[in-house]
Amino acid sequence: MAGNVLEVKDLKMYYFTSRGAVKAVDNLTFELKKGEVLGLAGESGCGKSSLGFTLMGMPTPPGKIVGGSIKIDGREIVGLPDDVLRKEVRWQKISMIFQGAMNALNPVYTIGYQMIEPLIYHKGMNKEEALDRAMKYLELVGLAPEIVYRYPHELSGGMKQRVVIATALLLDPEIVIADEPTTALDVVVQAQIINLMKKLKKELGLSMIFITHDLSILAEVSDRVAIMYAGKIVEIGDSEKIYYEPAHPYTQKLLGAIPRLHEDVERLEFIPGQPPNLITPPSGCRFHPRCPYAMQQCKEQVPELKEIEKDHYAACWLL
Repeated sequence: MAGNVLEVKDLKMYYFTSRGAVKAVDNLTFELKKGEVLGLAGESGCGKSSLGFTLMGMPTPPGKIVGGSIKIDGREIVGLPDDVLRKEVRWQKISMIFQGAMNALNPVYTIGYQMIEPLIYHKGMNKEEALDRAMKYLELVGLAPEIVYRYPHELSGGMKQRVVIATALLLDPEIVIADEPTTALDVVVQAQIINLMKKLKKELGLSMIFITHDLSILAEVSDRVAIMYAGKIVEIGDSEKIYYEPAHPYTQKLLGAIPRLHEDVERLEFIPGQPPNLITPPSGCRFHPRCPYAMQQCKEQVPELKEIEKDHYAACWLL
């Protein structure tokens, strides 16, 4: 792995509502190396999916990027006109496997019709060429080529998820964002999808951001892990470091809530309270109202991500 394919610096994306600005992505800085899988974890509502859509240059309305930089292969995409983003960046350079395959597929069109549309628009292929390529990518994800003639309701949940993965790969993007690709699938199909993602990463050399709230899944696929809380990254580092030596109290609590097969744990951890209101987030460290180690400094000053050991960063005053 050499070089960064994605560089994000001081990124901010807020949802502007009648009650005020929801700071869903607030001052995020990280990078993604070529051929790397970065796992992104955190509880529901912390801004994981919002970050995914922001990196695609398409924050969900009423969301707007209000600051920061997103560079893909050294090219700044923040501020690019939407027609340029649509033609030159989305699906060509960076694509997304959306959460909930059924919502991503139109029930009134065949799988083939939906897959060939980006090929005709972006690559200028005719219908026959596009259909042939769609069939090859369906085979790549373990589906029969004849699936192109079927409708979404004729497929199982796992098959639909594979179709969405194949569609995200059609234009050979350098970066794929997988937004909870195993949600609503049973454990057997989950395992199949995870194994498929690992296989595709190895065969195609994909750089991937894998979004989930399930840390046990991230252990399977990630080279590095970033932990998000209330719109901010609170810890990021090599996946083994994060799992075996978590530094931030939030990461420790998340990992403590996972049942262990081969360890005697008297009781699982839990995090008291609930995620904060991101219109008026807590002062200082956003985790301090729920943190068992909170000090006065935590309530007054915002901690920055600091390197606590090589390639392991955390934002906590205790460190």
